[in-house]
Amino acid sequence: MKKTILLTAFAVLGLISCNNEGTAVNTVSSMKTPQMENFDKAFKSLGEPQNRPTEEERKRNTSELSDRRKALLVPASKELILSTGVTESELMRKTGGDMSQIIVWATQIYMKKSEDIRKNIKAEN
Repeated sequence: MKKTILLTAFAVLGLISCNNEGTAVNTVSSMKTPQMENFDKAFKSLGEPQNRPTEEERKRNTSELSDRRKALLVPASKELILSTGVTESELMRKTGGDMSQIIVWATQIYMKKSEDIRKNIKAEN
Protein backbone atom coordinates (compact mmCIF):
# COMPACT_ATOMS: atom_id res chain seq x y z
CA MET A 1 0.00 0.00 0.00
CA LYS A 2 2.82 2.39 0.92
CA LYS A 3 4.60 1.61 -2.35
CA THR A 4 1.48 2.46 -4.34
CA ILE A 5 0.97 5.76 -2.53
CA LEU A 6 4.65 6.66 -2.89
CA LEU A 7 4.67 5.71 -6.58
CA THR A 8 1.51 7.75 -7.18
CA ALA A 9 3.02 10.74 -5.38
CA PHE A 10 6.15 10.61 -7.58
CA ALA A 11 4.04 10.27 -10.71
CA VAL A 12 1.95 13.30 -9.74
CA LEU A 13 5.07 15.35 -8.97
CA GLY A 14 6.55 14.34 -12.32
CA LEU A 15 3.41 15.40 -14.17
CA ILE A 16 3.27 18.71 -12.33
CA SER A 17 6.93 19.35 -13.12
CA CYS A 18 6.41 18.63 -16.82
CA ASN A 19 3.29 20.77 -16.83
CA ASN A 20 5.21 23.72 -15.35
CA GLU A 21 7.90 23.43 -18.05
CA GLY A 22 5.23 23.58 -20.73
CA THR A 23 3.77 26.66 -19.11
CA ALA A 24 7.14 28.41 -19.19
CA VAL A 25 7.58 27.62 -22.88
CA ASN A 26 4.08 28.87 -23.63
CA THR A 27 4.85 32.03 -21.70
CA VAL A 28 7.85 32.77 -23.94
CA SER A 29 5.66 32.40 -27.03
CA SER A 30 2.85 34.44 -25.57
CA MET A 31 5.21 37.26 -24.56
CA LYS A 32 6.35 37.82 -28.15
CA THR A 33 4.77 40.82 -29.80
CA PRO A 34 2.80 40.34 -33.03
CA GLN A 35 5.65 42.07 -34.85
CA MET A 36 8.13 39.54 -33.44
CA GLU A 37 5.85 36.70 -34.52
CA ASN A 38 5.64 38.13 -38.05
CA PHE A 39 9.43 38.47 -38.15
CA ASP A 40 9.71 34.80 -37.09
CA LYS A 41 7.27 33.75 -39.80
CA ALA A 42 9.13 35.74 -42.44
CA PHE A 43 12.39 33.98 -41.62
CA LYS A 44 10.69 30.59 -41.55
CA SER A 45 9.17 31.33 -44.97
CA LEU A 46 12.69 31.33 -46.45
CA GLY A 47 12.68 27.56 -46.02
CA GLU A 48 9.55 27.07 -48.10
CA PRO A 49 10.22 25.48 -51.50
CA GLN A 50 9.27 28.55 -53.54
CA ASN A 51 11.54 30.77 -51.40
CA ARG A 52 14.65 28.60 -51.34
CA PRO A 53 17.72 29.79 -53.27
CA THR A 54 17.52 29.21 -57.01
CA GLU A 55 20.26 27.37 -58.88
CA GLU A 56 21.67 30.70 -60.06
CA GLU A 57 21.70 32.08 -56.49
CA ARG A 58 23.55 28.98 -55.27
CA LYS A 59 26.15 29.31 -58.03
CA ARG A 60 27.13 32.73 -56.71
CA ASN A 61 28.12 30.90 -53.51
CA THR A 62 27.73 33.93 -51.29
CA SER A 63 26.63 33.93 -47.68
CA GLU A 64 24.41 36.96 -48.31
CA LEU A 65 20.75 36.54 -49.17
CA SER A 66 19.65 37.38 -52.69
CA ASP A 67 17.58 40.51 -53.24
CA ARG A 68 14.57 38.28 -53.94
CA ARG A 69 14.89 36.59 -50.54
CA LYS A 70 15.66 39.87 -48.74
CA ALA A 71 12.46 41.32 -50.15
CA LEU A 72 10.55 38.59 -48.28
CA LEU A 73 12.01 39.77 -44.97
CA VAL A 74 11.83 43.55 -45.41
CA PRO A 75 8.10 44.10 -44.67
CA ALA A 76 8.25 42.20 -41.36
CA SER A 77 11.59 43.85 -40.56
CA LYS A 78 10.18 47.34 -41.10
CA GLU A 79 7.13 46.47 -39.03
CA LEU A 80 9.33 45.33 -36.14
CA ILE A 81 11.52 48.44 -36.32
CA LEU A 82 8.52 50.79 -36.49
CA SER A 83 6.95 49.05 -33.49
CA THR A 84 9.79 50.42 -31.34
CA GLY A 85 8.70 54.00 -31.99
CA VAL A 86 11.05 54.73 -34.88
CA THR A 87 9.39 56.77 -37.62
CA GLU A 88 9.39 55.77 -41.28
CA SER A 89 11.52 58.81 -42.15
CA GLU A 90 14.06 57.95 -39.44
CA LEU A 91 14.17 54.37 -40.70
CA MET A 92 14.90 55.56 -44.22
CA ARG A 93 17.44 58.12 -43.03
CA LYS A 94 19.39 55.55 -40.98
CA THR A 95 19.29 52.74 -43.55
CA GLY A 96 19.06 54.64 -46.82
CA GLY A 97 16.40 52.08 -47.78
CA ASP A 98 19.07 49.37 -47.96
CA MET A 99 17.35 46.02 -47.44
CA SER A 100 20.36 44.45 -45.71
CA GLN A 101 20.61 47.27 -43.17
CA ILE A 102 16.88 47.10 -42.45
CA ILE A 103 17.06 43.34 -41.85
CA VAL A 104 20.15 43.65 -39.64
CA TRP A 105 18.54 46.40 -37.56
CA ALA A 106 15.35 44.36 -37.15
CA THR A 107 17.39 41.30 -36.18
CA GLN A 108 19.16 43.29 -33.47
CA ILE A 109 15.81 44.49 -32.13
CA TYR A 110 14.42 40.95 -32.22
CA MET A 111 17.43 39.56 -30.34
CA LYS A 112 17.21 42.29 -27.68
CA LYS A 113 13.49 41.77 -27.16
CA SER A 114 13.99 38.00 -26.96
CA GLU A 115 16.69 38.46 -24.35
CA ASP A 116 14.42 40.79 -22.36
CA ILE A 117 11.67 38.14 -22.44
CA ARG A 118 14.10 35.48 -21.20
CA LYS A 119 15.24 37.77 -18.38
CA ASN A 120 11.64 38.47 -17.37
CA ILE A 121 10.84 34.77 -17.27
CA LYS A 122 13.93 34.05 -15.16
CA ALA A 123 12.94 36.83 -12.80
CA GLU A 124 9.45 35.36 -12.44
CA ASN A 125 10.79 31.90 -11.58
